[in-house]
Amino acid sequence: MVPQPPPTPQEILARLEIFLIGSCSIFLILILPLLNVTGDIDNFTLNLWGKYLCYGILALSVDLLWGYTGLLSLGQALFFSLGGYMMGMYLMRMIGSLGQYKMPIPDFLVFLGWTDLPTFWKPFDSFLFAAIMIVLLPGLIAYVFGFLAFRSRIKGVYFSILTQAITYAAALMFFRNDMLMGGNNGFTDFKFILGQNLREPATQRGLYIATAVLTVGTFLLCRWLTTTKFGLVQRAIRDSETRVLFSGYAAANYKLFVFVLCAVIAGIGGALYVPQVGIINPGEMTPEKSLEAVVWCAVGGRGTLVGPILGAVGVNALKSWATRAYPDLWLIILGVLFILVVLFLPKGIAGIPGMLAKLFKRIPKEPPPAEPIVEQPVVAKEAQA
Repeated sequence: MVPQPPPTPQEILARLEIFLIGSCSIFLILILPLLNVTGDIDNFTLNLWGKYLCYGILALSVDLLWGYTGLLSLGQALFFSLGGYMMGMYLMRMIGSLGQYKMPIPDFLVFLGWTDLPTFWKPFDSFLFAAIMIVLLPGLIAYVFGFLAFRSRIKGVYFSILTQAITYAAALMFFRNDMLMGGNNGFTDFKFILGQNLREPATQRGLYIATAVLTVGTFLLCRWLTTTKFGLVQRAIRDSETRVLFSGYAAANYKLFVFVLCAVIAGIGGALYVPQVGIINPGEMTPEKSLEAVVWCAVGGRGTLVGPILGAVGVNALKSWATRAYPDLWLIILGVLFILVVLFLPKGIAGIPGMLAKLFKRIPKEPPPAEPIVEQPVVAKEAQA
């Protein structure tokens, strides 16, 4: 039997990564809900983890764009919020006549003087229609904007400024009451989803499990995409788009596809965020939220896929603690954290093992002890004769 060669360092790292991903997936999807059922984790903590994972999905969309394609989008919060608003419209319709005004239309419409439901609200009685719009609306807006931007060769800082501008413009629109989307207050006071009471622990647990499954599924999809030929072209566009163009690839089509895909991913994350947090308003759409997602990606590790999830969970857990302990210093803490990561951890949290491995390689190893020299006896030629 031919002996098998020892595994290479790359194979060892691949096996270790598979083990860690599988362990984290089991922990998120199975163990945390079971701990909630047994009472070891309260409903608030499980709901908080669901919120963190929704942010992790948003951070994945940022990393696929920025870390692998080189497109720093400051508008991912727009797509996240649009998905949330589409889910919010369905949840508002499920309130029925249980609102404060006891009318079969949302309370804010009654406050604005409406007695009948606006036409564009009526299809949202159907969850299927809402689910289609969660995917379709962010994807369509991203397609139109991306088509115009990439065909015009807009890239770099100009692309970032444009995405920030369209996000800010959309937020100003949604702040207006005549948009009939809740204005400054947005949507809240949700009661039912798919016939289930949103305030029941079992319903919140189901939403958390759906979020965890979607987070793992999105990660695996992005991981698979980056290992294909498409992923190689992605990284080539990030490193030198001009060479890609001279090689005969339509870089604009690749960037457009990634931009639309990331918008859909962000929209789905926003749709799961709303029923767990219980509110959606234009504050989630402002450019500051997109900048926060960029910080999560940078802190966790740009271009790693694992890092953005770690960054989203870690930074938001730190935010939950800091806003209670030091509410006036949270933004300063976030800024200092970002500066420290940029200066000392350019590859983020996910790059720490690699940095430690390089550090250990630089440590000089002690040379092995020298073998004692055994002197050979000198034999006289006469004796040999």
